[in-house]
Amino acid sequence: MRIFHRRSRAADHNAPARRSAGPRESGAVAPVGAVNGYTVLETVAALPVSTWRYLWEPEDVRHLGPMAQDWHAAFGFNQDDTKIPVVDGLGVALVCVQALHRRVEELTAEVDRLREAASVNTPEAA
Repeated sequence: MRIFHRRSRAADHNAPARRSAGPRESGAVAPVGAVNGYTVLETVAALPVSTWRYLWEPEDVRHLGPMAQDWHAAFGFNQDDTKIPVVDGLGVALVCVQALHRRVEELTAEVDRLREAASVNTPEAA
C-alpha cells in the first residue's frame, strides 16, 4: 500500500532535507488484514441510528448517527466507547460503498443474463 503525502517535497525546492522518519511520521501504514465488505455492510445495516445532542448544546441542536457505545460494540476498533474516530467512520463508509458497488454490478450482470435468456426463448427471436 502506498500512501501519498499532502505535498511533494520536490514541489518545495527551499525545504530542508529531512532525516528518515519513523513509521508513524513517514505515513507508512501497517496492513492488518482483509475486510469483508458485505459483513461490514450487514453490521452497518443493523446499527441503530438516532438523533442526539451533546449535553452542553442547546435543546434544539440535533446530530444524526450511531451512539459511540453501539459503534464500539459493533466494530470494536478502539478501546474508547465514548467516541467514534472520524477515520474509522470514513473507513466503514468507504467499505460499505465498495460492497454496494459490487452488489449493484452483480445484480446488473444477473439482469443482463435474464434478459438475454428471455430474448432467446421468445417466439420473435426464432
